[in-house]
Amino acid sequence: MPIYEYRCGSCGFQKEYLQKISDPLLTTCPECKKETFSKMLTAAGFQLKGSGWYVTDFKNGGSGAKPAAPDSSSGESKSDSASTHTCGAACTHS
Repeated sequence: MPIYEYRCGSCGFQKEYLQKISDPLLTTCPECKKETFSKMLTAAGFQLKGSGWYVTDFKNGGSGAKPAAPDSSSGESKSDSASTHTCGAACTHS
């Protein structure tokens, strides 16, 4: 659910609310009780969660660059390299 920030045009009271997109807008200020409470335009406040999302998924700027394959002259096979290297798909020093 998104987090929306509201501010009162009369008294200046400001607060964040966790609401469904389908929930009606809040209009009554909880402090001064006037109908001047309105939603502010702010940055999106949400976090992706679940088995398919990871914090590092899009941190490299979306370059799409894949790590280089191990050098065949090093004597390591691909399976040996993959089992001992722990940096992951975003690794650049392999």
